Amino acid sequence: MLAAALLVVPLGAITACAGLRDGPAPVTAPAPSPLGPAENEPAAEIVAAAVGIPTAELRGKKIPKMGDVVTDAAGFVLYRFDKDTADPPASHCSGDCAAVWPPVLVDENLKLTGLDAKLVGTIEREDGATQVTLAGWPLYRYLGDKKAGQWKGQAVGGVWFVVAPTGRKNLTCLPTATPVPVKPPGADASPDAPASPAAAASPSGDSGYTY
Repeated sequence: MLAAALLVVPLGAITACAGLRDGPAPVTAPAPSPLGPAENEPAAEIVAAAVGIPTAELRGKKIPKMGDVVTDAAGFVLYRFDKDTADPPASHCSGDCAAVWPPVLVDENLKLTGLDAKLVGTIEREDGATQVTLAGWPLYRYLGDKKAGQWKGQAVGGVWFVVAPTGRKNLTCLPTATPVPVKPPGADASPDAPASPAAAASPSGDSGYTY
């Protein structure tokens, strides 16, 4: 029986078997400097908040048809991405990808239920956020899952899979055809339009969300 543990975070489509949408992260500005204009201080820069969904707990559990899965504190099924790496642990999902597949973040302590604490770790993302890993694989939620217990992200693009408590892909239930991902928040319905302002700003038009 696996005991619950606390992880101290370092600073820094249709399926053959049936199984939050968070908008863009708010933009905030740091508090004004106490120094007056006479100090010739540069104007405060606008800092974007970290992209992702924080959780205080990871749970290993069984759900109907899919079997062994990992959920966050809210009960949402978590996923891993084949284009990431586990050794060394690294995330290759950013921009529109991270808007559709929000990274699972922690900021202090993480409670574990039904998981081996030795398999759980963290990585620091480009925006400074701390993302949880399992057996080295970064963990994500899926924007297409509208309520706890759903797993509509299974095999999306042939590269996203429900993660098992061991960190391996759960292949118990697979779709009859490869599902496509939901659109990022604010994406234009026109096929010729960029998926987001970030994509429009890219010289190559690459949103970072391709298969």
